[in-house]
Amino acid sequence: MPFPVLGSNSAVAGYEIDNALTFNDDGNSYLSRTPSSTGSRTIATVSFWVKRGNLGSKNYYMLEASSSTSPFNMTRVRFSDNDELVVDNTLNGNAANGFYFQSDRRYRDPSAWYHIFFSIDVTQANATDGWLLYVNGVQQTKALTYWTQNANLELSQSSVQMNIGRRHDNSTENFDGYLAEYHYIDGTRKLYTDFGEFNDNGVWIPKEYEGTYGTNGFFLQFQNSGALGTDTSGNGNNFTPTNLTATDQTTDSPTNNWATMNSVHVSSHGSSTLPTFSEGNLKIAMSDGSSTSSSIAPSSGKWYVEYKQSENTADNQGYPIVGISATLGGTAGDVIGFRTPSGTNYRGQLGTSSIDNAFLSARQAGDIFGFYIDLDNSTLIIHKNGSTYMNTGYTGGLDWSGGLTTSNSQTGFFHFYVQSNTSNAFTDEVNFGNPSFSISSGNADANGFGNFEYSPTLSGTNYYSLCTKNLAEYG
Repeated sequence: MPFPVLGSNSAVAGYEIDNALTFNDDGNSYLSRTPSSTGSRTIATVSFWVKRGNLGSKNYYMLEASSSTSPFNMTRVRFSDNDELVVDNTLNGNAANGFYFQSDRRYRDPSAWYHIFFSIDVTQANATDGWLLYVNGVQQTKALTYWTQNANLELSQSSVQMNIGRRHDNSTENFDGYLAEYHYIDGTRKLYTDFGEFNDNGVWIPKEYEGTYGTNGFFLQFQNSGALGTDTSGNGNNFTPTNLTATDQTTDSPTNNWATMNSVHVSSHGSSTLPTFSEGNLKIAMSDGSSTSSSIAPSSGKWYVEYKQSENTADNQGYPIVGISATLGGTAGDVIGFRTPSGTNYRGQLGTSSIDNAFLSARQAGDIFGFYIDLDNSTLIIHKNGSTYMNTGYTGGLDWSGGLTTSNSQTGFFHFYVQSNTSNAFTDEVNFGNPSFSISSGNADANGFGNFEYSPTLSGTNYYSLCTKNLAEYG
């Protein structure tokens, strides 16, 4: 299946999506609206873009509308426990009275944006005439389990709450990840080509929708960080945000895809404890021998990443190690970066070698470290809170130009590694340019991308944020 936006020029030149909204399943974040009047309960079109965060055993709801009394009537769009796409409509608590579709494909890539489109007309006698479902411009063809003609939808009914990001009666079944360009058209069936198209490279990209929306229709672009549920369709069908703040608005979008940490490719290195992720896979909790890496790894160019530490760092046998690596989910011997100190010996890591006194001081809670990654010259310079952090002899950075091992002669993944040690536990955040934490100053790279606490330009040399538009030019 073609994935959208890898920074191709044809994608950049077309219709742009500037913002998305980050949902956190552990934070019970969602949008809600209760229509004051009833629109169509038989015909609807839904189109949105989604980039997944956590995967797992919960049902992750991108859309849900339910009656308030049991047995429930409900219409839902969600991911199943097995990461399949499910769209269903239940009447009187029984799915057999409505319809139920479960895709035969699984959507497990947290680095990709997926475009989900479906249109429905329940007045049709059979699913063939009443149903269309596409993901990234590819029709989903698995047959419905149930189809009941005239099984009314709950999506546009007066006094029935519509939710985006959560099941209405369960705060533990929330969506986790990013949503962008969210359309709901009430009373009209549209085509998937009204919202997207294939570019010259065969990649499905967004297209500006030019139609109307109907009584309870809406268009959520997440452009206003102070009013994240604003409907820009012209209908004024605004949603109320719950547990969503200005920091949940992001520039990670289907037309400029940003790196995150990878919630799928993780390792426990012999431990039963795996990393856990939140805030759009930018906040990572790790302990006892776990490891994870970024979702994008350039092979060349100069790149800037910020890392925010949440705790004071003690000498836990030299771990955690934070840095860059060529190996996805590799070991300590693959990482170039820093490790915890031994007394006042603030150590660096250069492959299998621990570098004594590479850095100037201890790492404290709240510190923000800037990683200036030069893959063209095989050096890594690290600053702490906007000032040099490299000790005398290392001001030019940690240098691996002489070679390390075959596996990491070039690096790219931003990497966390925790040695097997039960005293190790930390929860830190990474900013590739779309921060999950508040930024007090605001600095973009030389191309105008990213939002950083400190400047991506160092001593007149431009380093760039890790997004697909920059990757297409420099990576």
